[in-house]
Amino acid sequence: MPDPTPPHRPAILIVEDEPLLLMDAVDIVLDAGFKAYEATSAAQAIAILERADDIVLVFTDVQLAGGVDGLKLARMVRDRWPPIKLLVSSGRAVVREEDLPPAALFLPKPYRAGDVHRLLDRLLEIAR
Repeated sequence: MPDPTPPHRPAILIVEDEPLLLMDAVDIVLDAGFKAYEATSAAQAIAILERADDIVLVFTDVQLAGGVDGLKLARMVRDRWPPIKLLVSSGRAVVREEDLPPAALFLPKPYRAGDVHRLLDRLLEIAR
C-alpha cells in the first residue's frame, strides 16, 4: 500500500508588499507542494530567515516598502545564507543578470503559475 504522506517539500519565503500579489504568489507556491512563509518587507524577511531553518528559496519582488529593495535583500541573503536559492521578480524594474547575486534567477511580472513552477524546479533541481 502506498504511503499517503506526501514527501517533505522545502519551504519558500515569499517577499511581496502588494497584498494581492503576495496572496497569488503564496497560492502558486502552495499549489506546487511547497511550504510558504510570507513577508512584506526585507526586515520581516530577515527576521523570518533568522528563526526558520527550513527555507531553501527566497522569492522576492524588487520594489519593496521599507528602504531595502528586493535586489539588496537578495544580496543580503546570498551573503548570509549562501545555500538559499533566489528568485527575483519585478513588473517595473529593469533587472539585468549582473544586477542579481550569483545563481539567482529573474522572473518578469506578470507571471503565470507555470513559469514560477518551472523556475522553482530549475533552482531547486526538482524533477516533476
